[in-house]
This record gives sequence, structure tokens and C-alpha cells, in this order.
Amino acid sequence: MPLPRGLPIVDHHCHLSPSGEGVAAAKRFHAAGGTHLFLATQNYAPDVPRSVDDYRRQFETTEGLARRIREECGVVVYPVMAPYPIDLLGAARAIGLEAALEVHRGALDLAGTWVRERRAVALGEVGRAHFPVSETEARAIDAAFLHAFEVARDVDCPVVVHSADLDAAGFAELSERARAVGLAPSKVVKHYARERRTSAELHGVAPSYVARRELVRAVVSDPAPWFLETDFLDDPHRPGAVLDLETVPRRARAIAESPDGSPDRLFVPFVESVERVYGWRPEVREEGAA
Repeated sequence: MPLPRGLPIVDHHCHLSPSGEGVAAAKRFHAAGGTHLFLATQNYAPDVPRSVDDYRRQFETTEGLARRIREECGVVVYPVMAPYPIDLLGAARAIGLEAALEVHRGALDLAGTWVRERRAVALGEVGRAHFPVSETEARAIDAAFLHAFEVARDVDCPVVVHSADLDAAGFAELSERARAVGLAPSKVVKHYARERRTSAELHGVAPSYVARRELVRAVVSDPAPWFLETDFLDDPHRPGAVLDLETVPRRARAIAESPDGSPDRLFVPFVESVERVYGWRPEVREEGAA
């Protein structure tokens, strides 16, 4: 069975780099049937950013990649901007923890400005370390995490969370954190979700599931909102990590071709969930661009 007519194919979280495949990876995504990418910024320089101006240059690089992909590939790109949460620790080794926290907050404010100016659609990735840190470092990371939620509230945008795997209690804590600052839990996305959770366990938070075959099969009948992502890193030293950028189109085609599949269910991660969390419906024109 073919994919439903007019269905966008959306990878909800990936990274691309000028020193990796960059636009060439987006061309592969498009050739496989992909139409829309959520492109999360990342560090492109060898050193962790140590100033808001460093982050400005980083965001501009991401924006430039997004522009080239739109122009050269016909893929719709939604930039997602924020200082990577673990940057705080790297910067602290160079300029001290207090100064690094101020830079981090300033970069979050800058990302919020980009959302206001419609140069980005969400704050991300933000969150906590997924490895042991000192109590002092944990407090600083948590302060930055809180500020991210406050900025998302102020600019009324989703916040994409990087963290260790979450159980139901972890999703409840994220939901409570959002409510505590006046941000709707429906504006919180848990990126790199690796286990299916029921609606009750999610507490209003939207999971962005890593598009591994068995996980996609498990979640495809779940109600919105949920997304599929590759978390493609575009790292020449780790080709194809986390998943290759062609994976989401391949999974969509496999669902459509499965004898017991329901292709219309693909509108849930690719259309309904985007509309519920971000506020618009991704669309595909007849010629394949949106």
C-alpha cells in the first residue's frame, strides 16, 4: 500500500554539520521520501562556546545550513536552538561555573529571541547531565534548565529536553516543572525517548521516539502527541549514528507496506502531533516541497 497522499515525512530531531555530510545528508533524506526536518543546533567549533557571541555564531551556522537545505533540497527545515546543556560544564573549566552559568542563561535568552523572530521554532536541546556530576554542578545545570523553561514560557514555544531515560515518575517531574513556571506540559518534548510510555505515564509530555524498528511498531497505534526522530549526529567519526537520516522515511514506508499496518496512523507523528505541540500542520505541495 502506498503512503497516504499529502503525508509529510518528518524527522523530529537531527543534527547536521558543515564538517560532516551537511546538505548531502538532507539530499539523501529527501531522496528516501523525507520532507521535513527539525534541525537542532550543535557545537561546530572544537572548543565549547564561552560567550553569547560564540552561541550567536553557532546559531547562525545552523540557520545557514537550514537555508541551504531548503534551497538545494526542497526539504522544509525547522531550526531548534539552545546551548547544549553539558556545554555549561565545559565552559566552567575555562571561565568558572558562575560565569559559565551566566553565558548559558544569556544563550537561552538569545534562543528565545530567535523564536520570537521566527528564526527558530523551539528551544532545544536543554536539560540535565545524563552522567554523574558534583552537587555544585548539578545545581548550576538545574538553574539553567529552569531558565530554559521560563524562556519557553515567555516566548510561548516548545522546549526539547535532553536527559537520561525517564520512567513515569520522571515524566511526572517534567510535567510538574513546566506547570510550576506557567509552561503547559504539552509544550515539553522528551527527545531521544527509547521506551514506549502510555498516555498516563507521560503526564502530558510528548515523547520523541528514536525510530528503531521495534519501537516504531510498538507506538504506531498510540494517540498523539508523539514524534519519530533519528538523532542523526552527522559525525564523520560515527557514520550513521544515532540512526541514519534515511531511517524515518524507511520506517514510514515499512508501516505503509505492512499487511497489518495502517498507513493513516502516520498522520499522528507527522501531522497531528506537530499541530498539537507546535501549532501548525506540516503540508506537502504537489511537487514534494512544503
